[in-house]
Formats: sequence, C-alpha cells, structure tokens
Amino acid sequence: MQLMVVEDDEQVSKALVAVLDRQGFDVVKARDGASALATLTPATDLVLLDLGLPDMDGFEVCWRIRKMSDAPVIMATGRSPVHARVKGFELGADDYVTKPYDLREILARVEAVLRRRRRETDEALDGPVVVDGVTIDLATRRVLRPDRSEVALTRKEFDILGLLAQRRGSVVRRERLLRNVWGSGWKGLERTLEVHVASLRRKLGEHALVETVRGVGYRLATTE
Repeated sequence: MQLMVVEDDEQVSKALVAVLDRQGFDVVKARDGASALATLTPATDLVLLDLGLPDMDGFEVCWRIRKMSDAPVIMATGRSPVHARVKGFELGADDYVTKPYDLREILARVEAVLRRRRRETDEALDGPVVVDGVTIDLATRRVLRPDRSEVALTRKEFDILGLLAQRRGSVVRRERLLRNVWGSGWKGLERTLEVHVASLRRKLGEHALVETVRGVGYRLATTE
C-alpha cells in the first residue's frame, strides 16, 4: 500500500518513513503542500499530513486533497487539539494526532484507519444492493427492475451507478466519479458526467435512485 508523508521537518520525516518502510508500506514523501498535491495519485492509499507546512495552511491542503481523492487523511500538529481536530474533521480528515507523538501511535492509527476503510469497502461490496425494488448487482454488473427485467446500461453508466451503490447513500464527489469512471479529474468533463447521469435516470424511469447533492456530487437514494 502507498502512503504519503507530508512533513517539512526532515528529521521527523525520516523517522516516519523508516517505521513505515519496516511495516512494508510504499512511502512517498512531500515537503510542502504544493508537492503533496502534485504527487497525489489514485494509487495513494493514505496521507499523513502535517498542518504546519511552509507554503500553505495544512487545512487548505486537506481540503484540496479531499476534492481530488477519497484517500484517508491523518492530520498531525501541535496546534490547539480541540479546535484543530474539529476543523480537520469538518474538512474530511479521518483521524488526528497531536505532536509530539510516539511513532508507535502513528503506526497504530494508520493501521486502524486502513482497517476501517477495508471494512467499509468489504461491506459495500457484500452482495447486490437493492433500492426501491431495483437490484444493482456489482459482481455481474447487472441492474434489474422490480419485475426482474434488466436495465440496459452503458459501461460508464453502470460504473457511475456501481460507485454510488458501493457508498450506499453517502455523497460521492464529482471529482471522484470523474477519476474513477473517466480516469481524470479534469473539470471540463463535468458536463459529460451530467449527461451520463441524465441518461442513467431516464433508463431507470420512475425509480429516482440517483440524487444530486448541489455543489458536491451525487448519492444513491436510501430506502426508508
């Protein structure tokens, strides 16, 4: 698994990398926010983010990461823990550790966050998803109406619906849909995404499974 360590203190960075290397992680280093954002890829499984970076505020870096990726983020800082923790969680961070920290604690938190993410993924992929009588079978890539007739979807239409089904009611950002379905986060593709969502809705007919979350993305409707 690939972990990114965003830390401008070379001594701290080296110690973190040494510990993570010993645990078998593929570690990528970044000294500031700009290089972290430039280095982030779909292969990044987790980000260890120091908030005290030289070029931009760590909270802004977290916000930008969350716009680009759903990789878990663990924040580290010596700032006021309550205020920073709340703000970090609001921006989409998954965990928080206060400096100075023990390297064993960092490792334990990394493993805990990754376990939680694997559990969420396993639960999301555990069998077909049924909403309003419509069955979305992720394994066979089939969508069945309540009368068991099949909805004929294109590959990208199913990729969109399948990703929403995996999250089961959680909002999936446009950026993530673009990266997962089209392999790019380019803003110019947003209109293409909207066209595919509109086509998907037409094919599903009366079953309003795809909900728009204005300014953010889409989610699969939840059952009552």
